[in-house]
Amino acid sequence: MKMKKLFVLILAVAAVAALVAAQAVVPKAKLPILTTSAGQSNDVNALNIVLEEADLKYDYCDVPTPEMVAAGVGLGNKQSAEGFHVESNTDLVKYPKGTPFKAVIVAIGASLKGMGASGLTIDTEEARVKKLVDYCKKNKVFLIAVHVGGEAGRGPAGSDNERMIDAVAPLADFIVVTKDSNKDGRFTKIAEKGKIPFQQVDYALGLVDIVKKMFT
Repeated sequence: MKMKKLFVLILAVAAVAALVAAQAVVPKAKLPILTTSAGQSNDVNALNIVLEEADLKYDYCDVPTPEMVAAGVGLGNKQSAEGFHVESNTDLVKYPKGTPFKAVIVAIGASLKGMGASGLTIDTEEARVKKLVDYCKKNKVFLIAVHVGGEAGRGPAGSDNERMIDAVAPLADFIVVTKDSNKDGRFTKIAEKGKIPFQQVDYALGLVDIVKKMFT
């Protein structure tokens, strides 16, 4: 009986060690970067602040199409309009307009208000996000899934937030979440099943060091 308990303890320690080892992996990615949202919540603003704190330049669009991503830095000179926001902050000396994006970072989090402002429903947003993800996979653009909305930015199976998670996270090349976003271990399970590098941080600003390691 004692041997059995010891064996179980060893397995438990090994499992924890494996999880820690997996979380220690921060894959390398290349510039230039496009940031965007899956679900149109304000969490993408937190993502952009993280990149600014890390002194990383990026382009941003809340609802980019695959064609805009394919246009590279500058997003085909698209301009902001009602329900459509574009910012081009990439260093144009190093990466002139049209330079292909090497990484797309997606802030996952559904907001009915945000989607409504962009003229989207949960169904049309999900379809749009899937097209974006499909473009990244087919064109070998490094896809990073980020969830910083915490427990409030989650929901039961089938909820708007969970649909956005399902559309992005299982196909990501790297997943980064805050601890409160992963209380049920859902992102850990997705990462383990897909053998996807995974990091969990205490707070959103904990991503600053991670993106620095990724892009420098």
